[in-house]
Amino acid sequence: MTPPEVVVLDDEDAVAGSVAEALAARLALPGIHHTVLTGGGVGTRVLAELLKRSATIDWDRVHLWWGDERFLPAGDPERNETGARAALIDAIPIPGDNVHPMPPDVGQGATQAALAYADELARESHDGFVPDFDVVLLGMGPEGHVASLFPGMPALHHAGSVVAVEDSPKPPPTRVSLTLAAIRAADEVWVVAAGAAKAEAAAAAVAPGTLPDAVPAAGAHGRDATVLWLDRAAAAEL
Repeated sequence: MTPPEVVVLDDEDAVAGSVAEALAARLALPGIHHTVLTGGGVGTRVLAELLKRSATIDWDRVHLWWGDERFLPAGDPERNETGARAALIDAIPIPGDNVHPMPPDVGQGATQAALAYADELARESHDGFVPDFDVVLLGMGPEGHVASLFPGMPALHHAGSVVAVEDSPKPPPTRVSLTLAAIRAADEVWVVAAGAAKAEAAAAAVAPGTLPDAVPAAGAHGRDATVLWLDRAAAAEL
């Protein structure tokens, strides 16, 4: 595993623009692309910036997935899917079958939703696990959580591709998340963070020897590259 690359930009707007520029360039390359989206403020800004560059991308060749989702009914404003559709998806010519949201709550329970998403990932894969993700985009919390994997959770050690989270310390408590095993199957993992509240976690995530149980972001790395995209405030303790 190569050490993480750290890219520091002036502010959150610069982070969002630079990540979108890099992602647009990646998605414009020949071939089929599977990309994992993230939510949150900076994650949604990335998608809004990507929309400005969307004309360079052949969306017929792009599949969009999610790293985690709040287990709520379809269309709930707190769902990452809802924000992504408003910021990007509803305005681009991507085939509906190429958009792969995590299942909403229709009464089936988060565990069943996680199993259904794992099955969908496997169907699009070459190895029965997950597709060949070009890039997994992840936000990072002040305590270092990524997707819905928080410090000390047994879910950090789940061997499958998707896990139900019933006890998230950040509301809502019930969520569905990719596992570290699925995240690590990506070619590249990009962790995107802005603000002084993320500085301690960012420093710990790149420090040698940090365990994912303490700082989950430390366990989120790609096969070819891991990049932390930070603004100056989030990079203050590096």
